Amino acid sequence: MRPAPLPVRDGLGPARVRLRGGPVLAELTARFGEPARCKVLSGEVVDADGAAVDGATVLPAGSHVYLYRDLPDEVPVPFDIPVLHRDADVVVVDKPPFLATMPRGRHVAQTALVRLRRELGLPELSPAHRLDRLTAGVLVFTTRREVRGAYQTLFARGLVSKTYLARAGGEPAVTLPVVIRSRIVKHRGRLQAVCEPGEPNAETLVERVSGGLYRLTPRTGRTHQLRVHMASLGLPIEGDPLYPDVIDVPPDDFGTPLRLLAQRLEFDDPLTGERREFVSRRPGP
Repeated sequence: MRPAPLPVRDGLGPARVRLRGGPVLAELTARFGEPARCKVLSGEVVDADGAAVDGATVLPAGSHVYLYRDLPDEVPVPFDIPVLHRDADVVVVDKPPFLATMPRGRHVAQTALVRLRRELGLPELSPAHRLDRLTAGVLVFTTRREVRGAYQTLFARGLVSKTYLARAGGEPAVTLPVVIRSRIVKHRGRLQAVCEPGEPNAETLVERVSGGLYRLTPRTGRTHQLRVHMASLGLPIEGDPLYPDVIDVPPDDFGTPLRLLAQRLEFDDPLTGERREFVSRRPGP
């Protein structure tokens, strides 16, 4: 994908809109209302070449235009993002709970990506992988566009060893340690991911450390994988508002964190071949 023609502004890149074709002003107004119309007429919307569109601009179907979105009101997440490591290629942080990795839905400015771009002055910062909003722990970002693909590919191919710690109540339905394999699917518009019949696409090693503390070693990275697998064992993770049951939590309630920590990451650096190991400094869950 070619770079956006507008730079990152205040930690956030421009929105990219794929057009259905025809007069741009009419389409954007119909889809996004008066605010979009005002942006076009004030020259704030540009095409893929960076040229401002206006009331007379007509573009074919499949074209893209770019504009800065109006940010929603967000509840500030009252936790810092400690940096564990920083060099020319990567920034590794100890993400707090309640902070999404990157903008999505109602979480935009209050995300690890946008806050770190602002705090560190790194407009090309990009996540090499993701953690759930409620999961705390080790999270890796790349600093430059040129190295982004190498690190993202490392995670996508499952070449990163990940270790999580979780606190859960109850007793497991099976003898531990155990490897759980299932097919996990996250349907659009549904809060919970679900297990469905079919070829397994998710695998997790579950071990008891002591009492209600468990070590989780995922071999795959499906959405909510660890939370789904622990709940399936009769061991829902403490503080989980989704599994096994959905609980309505106010957006400003930060008092009950999910007791799940991405405690350790290890991989061979795709650029240098050096063995990398990063460990969270947060107390156990």
